[in-house]
Amino acid sequence: MDTVLLIKAAIMGIVEGLTEFLPISSTGHLILTGSLLGFDDAKSKVFDIAIQTGAIFAVILVYWQRLREVAAGLGSDARARRFVTNVAIGFFPAVILGLLFGKAIKAHLFTPTVVASTFIIGGLIILWAEKRPASAVRVENVDDMSPMDALKVGVLQCLAMVPGTSRSGATIIGGMLIGLSRKAATDFSFFLAIPTLIGAGLYSLYKERALLSAADIPMFSVGLLFSFISAWICVRWLLRYISSHSFTPFAWYRIAFGIVVLATAWSGLVVWAD
Repeated sequence: MDTVLLIKAAIMGIVEGLTEFLPISSTGHLILTGSLLGFDDAKSKVFDIAIQTGAIFAVILVYWQRLREVAAGLGSDARARRFVTNVAIGFFPAVILGLLFGKAIKAHLFTPTVVASTFIIGGLIILWAEKRPASAVRVENVDDMSPMDALKVGVLQCLAMVPGTSRSGATIIGGMLIGLSRKAATDFSFFLAIPTLIGAGLYSLYKERALLSAADIPMFSVGLLFSFISAWICVRWLLRYISSHSFTPFAWYRIAFGIVVLATAWSGLVVWAD
């Protein structure tokens, strides 16, 4: 067993868990960390996607009571059926557009200029979203969302296919811009992540199964474990944070990180091309 490799897997898992649900793009952080660690071959790209499942298990644990109530009420509770329908509606745009354009996006948009630009533009959009008046909020709770609200958030989630955008950023900040409260947008982003990231992880493992072997199980297990632990801590913290704080600090962080992306690419420290 390669101890150094397992340490790298643990570090990558921690980075994934801490960045997946914040509006700062886990992909950009994983690329930077992986390059600095020398953990950036073809197999590591599958690893980066697969360990998202660990982060999702953290969301399931945090929201377990709500998810259990929804499952129990599907046969009799209209609110539970509406909730599941909205998550399904929000999920399908990413499936369709991902299958149609995923390869093209990966081939042509994975450049330091694109990544840095989306980081910086995303930061500016967050600053703009946080300046909206309180009267712009029309949906306070995730249960009050309409199917059209869910579809809009689902379409916005597709923006995350562009490297550096951030799935959480697109859904949370996008949700706020269409009239969801900060809490409603964050909750729906978490619920929408469950089918989206589990589906992406399983699809990646199946598609690249030829690269994998039984010897990779310890590495993936460590990554999943540390992704789960760090995501559980992060999600619980974020839900407390949004009750009394805005996303403005994340906006400035994104802008600074975009500059770091350009600096590391221009210096040759990090190879950002796929």
